[in-house]
Amino acid sequence: MSASPAHHGVERFRESFPYDTLPRALFEPRGVPMAPAPERWITDTTFRDGQQARTPYTAEQVLHIFDLLHQLDNNTGVVRKSEFFVYTDLERAIVERCRARGYQYPEVTAWIRAKAEDLAIVRDLGLAETGLLTSVSDHHIFAKLGLDHKRAMENYLQVVDAALSAGVRPRCHFEDVTRADIHGFVVPFARALMERGQSSGTAITIRLCDTMGVGLPWAEAALPRGVPRLVHTLVNEAGVPPAQLEWHGHNDFFKGHACAATAWLYGCAAINSTLLGTGERAGNTPLEAAVIEHIGLTGESRLNLPTLVEIAEYLQRDCGVPLPANYPILGDECFTTRAGVHIDGLLKDPETYMSFDPQHVLGRPIGVVVSDKSGAAGVAWWVNEHYHLAGEHRIAKSHAGIQAIYRDIAASYEAGRTADPSTAELRELAKRHLPGLTANSA
Repeated sequence: MSASPAHHGVERFRESFPYDTLPRALFEPRGVPMAPAPERWITDTTFRDGQQARTPYTAEQVLHIFDLLHQLDNNTGVVRKSEFFVYTDLERAIVERCRARGYQYPEVTAWIRAKAEDLAIVRDLGLAETGLLTSVSDHHIFAKLGLDHKRAMENYLQVVDAALSAGVRPRCHFEDVTRADIHGFVVPFARALMERGQSSGTAITIRLCDTMGVGLPWAEAALPRGVPRLVHTLVNEAGVPPAQLEWHGHNDFFKGHACAATAWLYGCAAINSTLLGTGERAGNTPLEAAVIEHIGLTGESRLNLPTLVEIAEYLQRDCGVPLPANYPILGDECFTTRAGVHIDGLLKDPETYMSFDPQHVLGRPIGVVVSDKSGAAGVAWWVNEHYHLAGEHRIAKSHAGIQAIYRDIAASYEAGRTADPSTAELRELAKRHLPGLTANSA
């Protein structure tokens, strides 16, 4: 496919984005310094961006998920806001029902285009804050909107002024900022927003949107793709306080979460995310990953982490959201091993192959699957866990009965078996080779 014709004066950064091949990473000789915001938090867009990649959630599903987000936050303010579409009667009714819960966190916010008629919807709903779509790359300003920098900024600021007059906090979404003319448009626009915020006494938030997922997390990465340099520029050249900066990323090139965590480290107070990373194309920064990152960076201990497991189970079971079995933290088999050498280590000391106790932290047990790769250690683990054997009653992998069970399993694989033994099969083998144990456990 050939590139679209260039518009006069449009900056497309062809050195980084040749278009006829994959984007290329460019670097500066020096990096920018790490400068984390004093306070960091998470915002949610499961019901906005996350809705753009799936069939709509029902009103009851949204309400239940919203309740779970509140439960996860546990009145900490870490999961601070959740944003919603407000265009249809159903969407507005859902917003009203969520607001009626009376939760401080997450706060219900809206997302709209930078248009007067959209702002009227937010004003009529009485919401305190709304996102405004303010696209900043030349791809959008020139090619999509048919404007130039001057007219685009005038149009955006007109709606921002109207929002301030209506008592609504604007959160300006700098769409496609990682392909934008940073010094030609982004910095001047951000400065204008900060001036209006200071004049009105209202803190205007800027959301840096890596719309195409092309951000790079390295300190030396060049603008417009380098997340550290981009955040550093907004803080130090545009005068945006960290508390008024938010990162919104996509995962098109496997860096969605890495770029979000990097934005935190270099000055963004907030990162925007969706549950299970749902979102258009390759998805968004996963909220559960942001939660884990936040704890690692801050030591926050008050979040209700088992709620993450409840959320994942509900989204899979009731909402049809797919989740790979090996998905980190929440997948069905993310704490499960089939490797005999790993299982042997777990038998001796769980910390050998576990960096934290998933049962204590998440309410999830360590799992072992018995197969031709799990060895006698896998059989011993399964027997001890299945029959609830503890302390001196636990059976070692050297036990004759354990060895006999493993020999039978290995022989079945030698004969052509490919499927893992079922619980029923393992129970039969235990009954045959450990009759005293199974008789006592019946």
